[in-house]
Amino acid sequence: MNNQTIEKMKEMRLYGMVRAMASAIDMGLKDITPDEFVAHLVDAEYDDRYNRRLLRLIKNAKFRYRAQIEDIDFSLSRGLDKNMFLRFSDCGFVKSKKNIIVTGPTGVGKSFIASALGNQACIYGYRTLYFNTQKLFSSLKLAKDDGSYISHIKKIDKADLLLLDDFGLQKLDTASRLILLEILEDRHGLSSTIITSQFPVASWHEIIGDPTIADAICDRMVNSSYRIELGGESVRKKFRRLD
Repeated sequence: MNNQTIEKMKEMRLYGMVRAMASAIDMGLKDITPDEFVAHLVDAEYDDRYNRRLLRLIKNAKFRYRAQIEDIDFSLSRGLDKNMFLRFSDCGFVKSKKNIIVTGPTGVGKSFIASALGNQACIYGYRTLYFNTQKLFSSLKLAKDDGSYISHIKKIDKADLLLLDDFGLQKLDTASRLILLEILEDRHGLSSTIITSQFPVASWHEIIGDPTIADAICDRMVNSSYRIELGGESVRKKFRRLD
């Protein structure tokens, strides 16, 4: 009877229940009431599905670093406010559709911090995507040529949290600035974006180029953003590939 039940569970893809059932059989079903046993099976299935979904979200996000909130070193001299940063750990900014801008010189951990926030969003069940900004622009330009542009944009639109890393390393050409405007316009007020940049927000107009488009981009991104402004010397000497 137990073997038949386990096989039916497998057919229904209740893999958490399968493992819990097999473990319970091995240990012996003693001193447990029927309702407690059912609760045990349901909890096992819930945890299994949560863990599999979390792994999918992290895999699909394609983060630059395997970073977690617990990995952030607040003892480093770079101006990272621990109390402010930890307030982001409940991902309330994603729920409220707010953005985060992380700026600072190279090597202070901007990408690592953004990846940790993205990983935390996955833990809370939010669909997250990570991109190097320049590589994203290049791939979307190619997508326009092969006809897959709309599908790529739709995938980005569906993300609850979008991470755009290393913004501003190159000044934007016409195609890039229009792509960025389209992405931020589609997400404005509907989902969250994190942008990291070596350059302060005050210089973004020059990076973007066209004054009208720059105004539109900054209006959609900057005005609804929390700011993390880092400073100090590079910490790469202490941690390899941190930023």
